[in-house]
Amino acid sequence: MLSNTLIRRIEWGDCDPAGIVFNPQFFRWFDHGTTMLYEAAGWPKPQMLAHFGGAGCPLVETRATFRAPCRYGDDVAIKTEVALVKDRSFDIRHTLTKDNVMCVEGFETRVWTVADPERGLKSAPVPEELAARFKGD
Repeated sequence: MLSNTLIRRIEWGDCDPAGIVFNPQFFRWFDHGTTMLYEAAGWPKPQMLAHFGGAGCPLVETRATFRAPCRYGDDVAIKTEVALVKDRSFDIRHTLTKDNVMCVEGFETRVWTVADPERGLKSAPVPEELAARFKGD
């Protein structure tokens, strides 16, 4: 399956007053990791949507498990990988590590959508070429 890793230094603005990362920041970083995963597949998001006629990949489920704190000044690696490609959706797994220790594990489910004149968006099958790239074929 396709994966991409980003390295990030934790900044003061990412943290609460105690210097520990404020939990919602992880979800912001995970979303960015997903965007960079699209680029690793060969299509920055705007080009991917245009190429396949998509309207977006809305997030329909997310969760995270927090195992160890991350603090101001830490350098962390955020690995984002396709975990599963289904007919109309795909699952993404994020692992954030510091010194090779997993600190946070996150999961997302995103749905492939196309424009619908009545509802705005509707789910559609993940394009075969995109699904193959996500699977590493």
